Amino acid sequence: MRILLLTPRTEAALLKLRQTHDREAYRIASRIIADVQRRGDRALLSWSAKLDGDAIRNDGLWITRKEMAAAGSRVDRKFLRAVEHAAANVRRVAERQLPRPWSLRVENGVTIRQLVRPLDSVGCYIPGGRFALLSTLLMTVVPAQVAGVPRILAVCPRPNNELLATADLLGIREFARVGGAQAIAALAYGTRRVSPVEKICGPGNRFVTAAKQIVSADCAVDMPAGPTEAVVLANNGNPAWIAADLLAQAEHAPDAGSYLVTSSAAFARRVQSEVLRQLENLPKENPARQSMKKTGAILVARALRQACEFVNRFAPEHLSLPTNGEAFLAKIRSSGTVFLGPLSAQPFGDYASGSNHVLPTAGWARRRGGLSASDFVKCIAVQEIAPSGFHSLGHDVESLALAEGLLAHARAVEVRR
Repeated sequence: MRILLLTPRTEAALLKLRQTHDREAYRIASRIIADVQRRGDRALLSWSAKLDGDAIRNDGLWITRKEMAAAGSRVDRKFLRAVEHAAANVRRVAERQLPRPWSLRVENGVTIRQLVRPLDSVGCYIPGGRFALLSTLLMTVVPAQVAGVPRILAVCPRPNNELLATADLLGIREFARVGGAQAIAALAYGTRRVSPVEKICGPGNRFVTAAKQIVSADCAVDMPAGPTEAVVLANNGNPAWIAADLLAQAEHAPDAGSYLVTSSAAFARRVQSEVLRQLENLPKENPARQSMKKTGAILVARALRQACEFVNRFAPEHLSLPTNGEAFLAKIRSSGTVFLGPLSAQPFGDYASGSNHVLPTAGWARRRGGLSASDFVKCIAVQEIAPSGFHSLGHDVESLALAEGLLAHARAVEVRR
């Protein structure tokens, strides 16, 4: 893990690293999507066999409730209790996030109401790389359930017993054994065997991310999901705990980005030594070894003010403030999620604190927050004009319409006099 001075040149290089347009992923994803649109299920099955093996041919596209229930009997009770605990916390947070209906008397005779209605259907994409991420099933399905979405379809190319047991516990009725760009295409446009959905959520690899962006003109998506990112902002603290947080996110993928931002060169060296020590205790095949060498860095700023300004421009997916947290938090404007205090290890948010782990990456935290129950509803404005409101607003509306040259707009008010 390198130690770098936080200069404008260093910052520019880090920001550019996240803005690279993956032309190869777009090219391949476009080809797959077009094929699924043209050939439907045949393309879905052939691409899945080519990219993910023979799971569909051997076990079928759809996972039955019987399979899910059987998986539940093959995992231990301790695991199921952990899932129930995590799901309960995610549900409690989602319930608080849900937009509420309201009614407002804007002025005499003018009433605006807000209705909150769930989306008709959502597709939850569950990554199935080295391991099927059961936590992502919780983070996408539970908020959709809280929002009242009637049809929730989950997809994963290689579901394991733990994932299927989690699906059974959540009561998932539609679960397809498929992934990649071909799954995104099927969710967005449908095939004979897969009905399309209104929105797709959940992270995936570079091809899934490209596919989501391609179909977003026709099907709503949550957000782009690039390589995971973690930033720790600190001048002091427990080096072992900070190193452990950096490595926790680094092990997601070889291109994951983990950074310590500090103004103390001495503290930077202590954390660097701890990262190297802990890396030796990880298996050789753990992706953290590659990501720490390729992407990870310790950035030494001239002062804490410069460090905070960099964090806001970088807008990390995960931000840890282990010491002086409240003082730092007051200066933070952009981050997917913040872990406050020394005991707030990042994996708590990944699994069970209740906050959603589907978060904006690659600077998207400057524009939006993480996935929430509000992503699964529509807020519908209802407006009612009574006689007194008509009298109060009518002439003003006519004046504004005429100023824009919209004569029919003005006439629609005038004719009601």
